[in-house]
Amino acid sequence: MQLVGSKSSQRLDEIGEGSVTLLPVEPEDMWHANNLIGPEDIVKAHAIRKVTTETKTGSTMSERVHTDLTIRVTSTFFDPGASQLHVSGTVIVENNFVSLGQYHTLDLELNRPFTLWKKYGWDSVAKETLADALKQDKEGAVAAVVMQEGIANICLITEYRTILKQRVESTIPKKRSSSSEQDSGMKRFFDKTLSTLVRSIDFSIPRPLLLASPGFVAGDFKKYISEEGARRADKTLIAMAKEATVVHSSSGHLHSLNEILKSSEVMATMKDMKFSKETRYMDDFFDKLRKDDGRAWYGTAPVEKAVREGAVGRGGGVLLINNSLFRSQDIATRRRYVAMVDKVKEDGGEARILSSDHESGQRLDALGGIAAILTYPMLDLDEDEDQDEADADGKAEGEENMVI
Repeated sequence: MQLVGSKSSQRLDEIGEGSVTLLPVEPEDMWHANNLIGPEDIVKAHAIRKVTTETKTGSTMSERVHTDLTIRVTSTFFDPGASQLHVSGTVIVENNFVSLGQYHTLDLELNRPFTLWKKYGWDSVAKETLADALKQDKEGAVAAVVMQEGIANICLITEYRTILKQRVESTIPKKRSSSSEQDSGMKRFFDKTLSTLVRSIDFSIPRPLLLASPGFVAGDFKKYISEEGARRADKTLIAMAKEATVVHSSSGHLHSLNEILKSSEVMATMKDMKFSKETRYMDDFFDKLRKDDGRAWYGTAPVEKAVREGAVGRGGGVLLINNSLFRSQDIATRRRYVAMVDKVKEDGGEARILSSDHESGQRLDALGGIAAILTYPMLDLDEDEDQDEADADGKAEGEENMVI
């Protein structure tokens, strides 16, 4: 993503209530744009509009015209497979082709700029999201093949999300068949998987490759890549085999990716990458939660109370919060979460905004989207919630008795 126009030389912390014009240049930028654009924001972008006109004879004629439209956003739809972003809303600036209040869906495109106004200004979370989008360092995307006999899931793990690029399926003769039939079946499977892998992911720049499977399938596939590279005298395949890390997984299905990212081999290889750190934070949180020592809490009310008390600060405090919570249409709710992030940073703690498109973010989603590791134990943080519920029940019962 690139910042264009008069704001391109401006520091991010100086962006206040105004607009920014952004140029998406690669598919991942659409994911960032989806996180930036929220309900009630205003977006101006190129659009193709179908216009119907009536001739003097009474017949109608339709044509598609290119124009720029400015809409107030009501919803967005992001297609992760195609990396396409559709932004829907009502037109707030009329022109020769549209009237005020008409509904339109903008299809944001690569290499076409769009302008964004944040209705409620650029708070700290929005600025951090924008800073992430503008990072020029796109290194660190990891290719992964999670496989078992006859099945291979080819994924690309970026700093922010996990993308299933292709799924390969191939029939392998059962072990009761002759050895030569099974060997030829596995060779066909490996050949199909390798050709799909190099077609789906760009290996012209060397990148880590994870091969995971139960048994020896992943190790045999790595050997096959190396042998094919030598046979074809293909430097790319030779480099792929050299960069490949073989790890064990319980199955060849996509859900095994979480245990793969936690393995010691992968941690050692990619210890500085963002998603690997987030996986470690989630593991650390669950370890403390199992100990039940008062240092791990989840849910909005308990975590908010811990943050307010300064327990998620310097000395190991970590706030884990899902990016989906910042897409709330209720501005008060969004500001509540932004205030927590700001308070943790002010107290010297670490605030990690996890992506719901990553395994770590999906694990956090199961806990309500927010959790915290405290610097010191705090007990009974959820007591207030229970007391509030009890008070509400008592009040309702009292009112019912009065009616009787």
